[in-house]
Amino acid sequence: MQIDILFITLMLLSSAAFFIGRQRASKIVQGQIQSLHSLPSFYGFFAAIWSGLPAILLLAAWVVFEPAIITNIVIANLPEHITSLGQSHVNLVVNDIHNLTLGNLTATEPSAEIIAAADQYKSLQATSHMLLTIFSLLLVFGFGLVSVRKIHPQLRARNVVEQVIKVFLFLCACIAILSTLGIVMSVLFESIRFFKMIPIDDFLFGLTWSPQTAMREDQVGSSGAFGAIPLFTGTLLISFIAMMVAVPVGLMSAIYLSEYASTKVRGIAKPLLEVLAGIPTVVYGFFAALTVAPLLRGAGISLGLDIASESALAAGLVMGIMIIPLVSSLSDDVINAVPQAMRDGAYGLGATKSETIRKVIFPAALPGIVGGILLAVSRALGETMIVVMAAGLAANLTANPLDAVTTVTVQIVTLLTGDQEFDSAKTLAAFALGLVLFVITLLLNVIALRVVRKYREQYE
Repeated sequence: MQIDILFITLMLLSSAAFFIGRQRASKIVQGQIQSLHSLPSFYGFFAAIWSGLPAILLLAAWVVFEPAIITNIVIANLPEHITSLGQSHVNLVVNDIHNLTLGNLTATEPSAEIIAAADQYKSLQATSHMLLTIFSLLLVFGFGLVSVRKIHPQLRARNVVEQVIKVFLFLCACIAILSTLGIVMSVLFESIRFFKMIPIDDFLFGLTWSPQTAMREDQVGSSGAFGAIPLFTGTLLISFIAMMVAVPVGLMSAIYLSEYASTKVRGIAKPLLEVLAGIPTVVYGFFAALTVAPLLRGAGISLGLDIASESALAAGLVMGIMIIPLVSSLSDDVINAVPQAMRDGAYGLGATKSETIRKVIFPAALPGIVGGILLAVSRALGETMIVVMAAGLAANLTANPLDAVTTVTVQIVTLLTGDQEFDSAKTLAAFALGLVLFVITLLLNVIALRVVRKYREQYE
């Protein structure tokens, strides 16, 4: 049985155990539900959890460890003239075996030994799936029967179910934390390798970015240049332009929609505004490259200004338009969350609507607004497609928004595009850039939290 079909079967059997457990709980007390410790539904969940959980855990463990075990068995049965060629050659052979098993094409014509190994892999996989199906069904029926028999009026089914849910939520929290830790550690370790090749002060304070390293020692430019200041400057410049567009427009539109607009206008304008959030970034990139950038260049020529065909201004303006729905939607939700009693109190003291907004609603909603702006800044710092199409790839050290610049994220994508060897400074530089971007975002979070804490203490 296929893994997905088996999983669906286990879920259906667990659902059946739920109905059986609930019906048995009601039948034991002859419909006198008040005689039960818990509601009948909790007895159903008790039966469903203990019938399906062991089988699902077995399924998960089997799926994780099965490929490695079967692969090791197949490698152990390979002829000696293949295994003696080294681990790298064995890995290529294993890759061909997997491709043949999946029905994909291989890089070269497979030999008879590889075809035989692929047949063995298929046979072992079929046997493994059959055993998994048998064991999983036995666990479902066995534990389901035991759990249903254990149901009695004094069984604390609700406590058991809530404890299982609490453990599940704890594991989810652990997965989120460990995933974040794993991402940070992977970036940190690769960055340390990079800083062993390139001094950290040259990276953080260098003024020239040219990571193209040569393949031969006698080739020109074999050392490269990894000064990241131009990338940081370009990232901050484009993000600043974007926020100068998104924050005022988004915040003012949120105030209008939440405080001034009628229900009919709000019902039309808010969905239309949020449509912008669903447009793919590549469409914004086309809009910036084909419409905004030529318009800016034409306007610059008429004013006597030299505006590059790919400029930070074009990318920043379009990125700001893209971020407007994020700022507007979050600010609107925060403003609407301010208690109506605060508005009524201000009106009772004789304040006008504008005075109420400026002196009561806005200060009370400021922590949430700061949080929304922080998310918008993070979105601006991490945007790539618009910058690639509208600002270019040139790492220029400039504060002029009319020039072409690039950002950290664009360079990360450029450095990691295609097949790369993770032993060169050029490739490892992407991880160093990612680490710096992570630190900058972390500092922004700390600053925002301090601002939120200060105003929350003042207005709550």
